[in-house]
Amino acid sequence: MSEDPTPSANDDRATPGDRESPEYESPTDESPDAAGDAPTAGVDDGPTERDATDSEPTDTQPTHERTGLDDMPADVPEDVQEYTRFTKMDRADYDRVNEFLRERTYITAREWAIARLCADFRTETGVEMTKIGENLPRLVPFMTDTYSPQAVNQARASFEEKVTKAGATFLYGAMSGFYTAEELDDTMYEVTEIAKFLLEVEGVDLSVDEELEAEDEISRVMREVREASAEVRGEEVKCPECGHVHETD
Repeated sequence: MSEDPTPSANDDRATPGDRESPEYESPTDESPDAAGDAPTAGVDDGPTERDATDSEPTDTQPTHERTGLDDMPADVPEDVQEYTRFTKMDRADYDRVNEFLRERTYITAREWAIARLCADFRTETGVEMTKIGENLPRLVPFMTDTYSPQAVNQARASFEEKVTKAGATFLYGAMSGFYTAEELDDTMYEVTEIAKFLLEVEGVDLSVDEELEAEDEISRVMREVREASAEVRGEEVKCPECGHVHETD
């Protein structure tokens, strides 16, 4: 894909509600599991969640710039120092990344970054939310603020909820008969290209053969979904005598 979320210096098209600004809370010593697996109660994670401010952190809100490994403090965990998932976006601006995602998906830049980190920093006992929050600016170039474990968990929960809703919407469209097989293939190609681009930005290296194989497999599965859905809707009626399939108008 040719799209590139890398920012221009004067790009200010993102709305205030999409600015990166976590719910600031005092750091805690609780373990990753203690941060909870449910979103913080009473907090709306929708697009207007941060309309109270659209500015960068103040002096009382710690900010860290992404630095080279040699410049990192000695107490930074080794796996944080070696993390290279978002190195292709070293000069990216949060608002530009956020705008790119909002035009093509339902998720924000904050939710994308934290969901990726939660998958990468998962142990047998759970997600290392404290580590993610404290080192967020070191892990993701376009994130400038540190997060509390609760804010990390909130962003992850919001991502999961949006994926579920988007998945239900897409699958309903595929199962409802709104699309022909060719139209469904076109839709799948478009959304697959966006998903692959995000993976490539994260550092995933897909060969041409791997891409083609994945596209063919996705197309095959979606055709099976469409055919099975047609049977469920009763749009194809099989004669019990001869087995001939009659399609309804």
